[in-house]
Amino acid sequence: MASQQVHDDHFFLEGPARRDIEFFYVFRVAAQFIRGFRKLHFAGPCVTVFGSARFDENHLYYKKGMEMGAKLSQLGFTIMTGGGPGIMEAAPRGAKSVGGKTIGCNIILPEEQASNPYLDVVVTFRHFFVRKVLLVKYSYAFVVMPGGAGTMDELFETVTLIQTGKIKEFPIVVFGVEYWKPLQEMLHVMVDQKTISATDLDLILFTDSVEEATTHIESTTRQKFGLVRKPIKPSWLFGER
Repeated sequence: MASQQVHDDHFFLEGPARRDIEFFYVFRVAAQFIRGFRKLHFAGPCVTVFGSARFDENHLYYKKGMEMGAKLSQLGFTIMTGGGPGIMEAAPRGAKSVGGKTIGCNIILPEEQASNPYLDVVVTFRHFFVRKVLLVKYSYAFVVMPGGAGTMDELFETVTLIQTGKIKEFPIVVFGVEYWKPLQEMLHVMVDQKTISATDLDLILFTDSVEEATTHIESTTRQKFGLVRKPIKPSWLFGER
């Protein structure tokens, strides 16, 4: 399956193909979206936690990820991650320790990324762009733990969606002040050079405190969006019961 994923990605990015091939390719992508929509429709209000796949359970940020997952679960949120190891495992692990709900949006890679064992629901995608849409679609807030290129991509795509009005100003918490210090400095350079607005900095809370992060998420989602945690009932019409 991994080799097929590589082939699919190469096909998607290599330029024009025969029109009939591209036509059916669109249906394969649509099928991923539909499967994701059906499986996640009853997820409840989620918080997506982004972060590195490379931290083991002894790492400080893994432990903080567990603490974050547990605290957010106690507030009534479902914890959503990319479904793999590292921070993607730590947050749902913390959630399950307090009886919380968890979701993983996994990705097929050339080197298989196995789902971690702390997930109630797992949806596996072939393409990163489909996966990222689902990670954003069901979330009322985003926590960005320390990570690499993929985490940076997820952070800036989310900020861009808010900045351009494609989604509402959901709270974004960037955890790990020292780790992200160069990013903070770069954002201020962008303001100085007028490539972003000073008000864009208000979209992100940088913190080292799980308590501050979760309080910010809770107050913003309640006061700004009036979030009420009501379960959605399955429908007979759509074969959900």
